[in-house]
Amino acid sequence: MTTSRIISEKEQFDLTLERLCYHLIEDYDDFKDTCFVGIQTGGVTLAERVLSKLRLITNNALDVPFGKLDITFYRDDFRTSKKPLAANINDMAFLIENQRVILFDDVLYTGRSVQSAMTALNHYGRPISIKLMVLVDRRFHRQLPVRADYIGVAVDALDDSYVQVEWLDTDVSAQSEPQQVGADRIMHLFKKQ
Repeated sequence: MTTSRIISEKEQFDLTLERLCYHLIEDYDDFKDTCFVGIQTGGVTLAERVLSKLRLITNNALDVPFGKLDITFYRDDFRTSKKPLAANINDMAFLIENQRVILFDDVLYTGRSVQSAMTALNHYGRPISIKLMVLVDRRFHRQLPVRADYIGVAVDALDDSYVQVEWLDTDVSAQSEPQQVGADRIMHLFKKQ
């Protein structure tokens, strides 16, 4: 049986995103020579949300290259996975040579996804720097020496639990008015003993 605990509801979630945006503004000012890269899939959603909020804060004065990075074939468990892996589309229409890269992921746990992403980024050039933004940092159980530079929420979670980010989706498929589905929140799910 699985039980859950809400870590962050919509209001707190929005404040967290806004705080992360102001950290970026403080560190990058005009965002010259800066690009955003989201790790498929959760990191892409986080990057899109941050970019959208930054544009709102800066009155659309922000023009930052944004890419979607698939790490499927860079994972260290690629050949040992018991089920077939489904790759996502790589959408990186720019090089990161001499750029300051902000890499986005939704949850930082073992550090293996971030390591895979940094290996994949090597194909796009040599950046000036790579900084990592995560919405959730599961502080314990890191298997690799990876740390986030920008953290939304830090969570202490046991090995048999996991953290789930639920994004508010907008479904515009059949309606003239967008319909909100779900809610932005962070859940901590764990198995009941």
